[in-house]
Amino acid sequence: MESVKKPSLFQALIPIVVLILLLVVNVVLVFGDNALGGANQIVLLLAGAVAAAIGMYNGYTWYSIQKGIVKSIKSALPALIILLLIGALAGTWMVSGVVPAMIYYGLDLLHPKIFLVATCIICAVVSMATGSSWTTAATVGIALIGIGDVLGFNKGMVAGAILSGAYFGDKMSPLSDTTNLAPAMAGTDLITHIKYMALTTVPSIVITLIIFLIIGFTFESGGNTTDVSELKTAIESKIVITPWLFIVPVAVILLIVKKVDAIPALFIGSLLGGLFALIFQQDLIVALAESTSLTFEAAYEVIVNAMTTDMRIPTENALVNELLETGGMNGMLGTIWLIICAMIFGGVMEKTGMLKTITNTLIPLAKSTGSLIATTTATCITFNVTASDQYLAIVVPGKMFSKIYKERGLHPKVLSRTLEDSGTVTSVLIPWNTCGAYHSGVLGVATGDYFMYCFFNILSPIMTMIFGFFNIKIAKLVSTEKHNPNEINSVTKK
Repeated sequence: MESVKKPSLFQALIPIVVLILLLVVNVVLVFGDNALGGANQIVLLLAGAVAAAIGMYNGYTWYSIQKGIVKSIKSALPALIILLLIGALAGTWMVSGVVPAMIYYGLDLLHPKIFLVATCIICAVVSMATGSSWTTAATVGIALIGIGDVLGFNKGMVAGAILSGAYFGDKMSPLSDTTNLAPAMAGTDLITHIKYMALTTVPSIVITLIIFLIIGFTFESGGNTTDVSELKTAIESKIVITPWLFIVPVAVILLIVKKVDAIPALFIGSLLGGLFALIFQQDLIVALAESTSLTFEAAYEVIVNAMTTDMRIPTENALVNELLETGGMNGMLGTIWLIICAMIFGGVMEKTGMLKTITNTLIPLAKSTGSLIATTTATCITFNVTASDQYLAIVVPGKMFSKIYKERGLHPKVLSRTLEDSGTVTSVLIPWNTCGAYHSGVLGVATGDYFMYCFFNILSPIMTMIFGFFNIKIAKLVSTEKHNPNEINSVTKK
């Protein structure tokens, strides 16, 4: 049995300070935009080593710390598998013509003035239907990045619109894992949670859409002045464009709506992409394989390469060439590396009790309802930064604050809403968080480039604190619920 000491707040903050200082060195002083190429991964390991050293000083053995690391990485394994499958899916959807078709038709439908608003709405609808911001970014998100690039929009701005819509839909969808997780941790039911969450979520997305509308009507797109018809002609010169290609993304969305797990759904989606490439893009396969005819070897080589490694579809248009390339599974390896290092850091911080020390310090600061909600928000964001995982940012604060909310006569749905308004949406804003790393890798846009344009993700925690401090629609437990906190129903006083 280990004889361990509880870490002090000073000790718990040392790894955080080391992490922040070294990240500043990486991003500001040395590597800049290339920090995610490996420098930030090393920083996470160094900060984790500092945390481990402090933990061993407090009596933890390396064996127990290592178990915490393994447990942390194990929790991220599904996300790592999904990342690999997203790489494969992006590759086969490119060679099959699915993504090029989305770009081709999108150039006709999305006018520059309403592009950002339309992007946000499209991603919100897809995400609400699938319950997954990750799937949304990896499918329509990739195509919208390409369309925005053609129209001359800053990629960070387009990514902000994609992620704002995707996370709105993710929050409000009953199919979303975090939307189910938050009420489970707080002690309320799913439908009650979604209805109550709409009070803060709808104003946040409305403000977001207004901002994007203003940007769209005032933004002077620059950079790419190529005529749209030239781009479409370049795409058509190499790829067969037909509406039948949309069967593939529709099939994947239907699988997820039918509650098929993301891993088999994405795997089926990547295989469907390969099948549709064989059906519609035979000439392209022959050209990419540098073969004289469509043979089994040529088709197998092209489809496997599309799933696993870099693939480019060359045309006579340089801009289209940039759009028609993908990294396959190989392109996801950098993101997977970052996530593993982040989970190592988070695992050490969790195992040695440092995260608990930090959050326990915050609880006494919550005197009023507003300050309690603000403290919960800060705790969720802290976990997103330190534990690098949105699930931990929901589960741990949910467990910590559940009793306090009930003792103060607040309905559990107040807590569940706060967990989602702060834990779910801010994860994508942290470069080393699993969500930030994932979306940055999939969309090909650095977190620092899209951070300031994720208006919905920034507004959501602010909105929930405004409601708390001004006592707007704060649901209270009725007297019977106060006496029996284990039986929570939907009867509230607001």
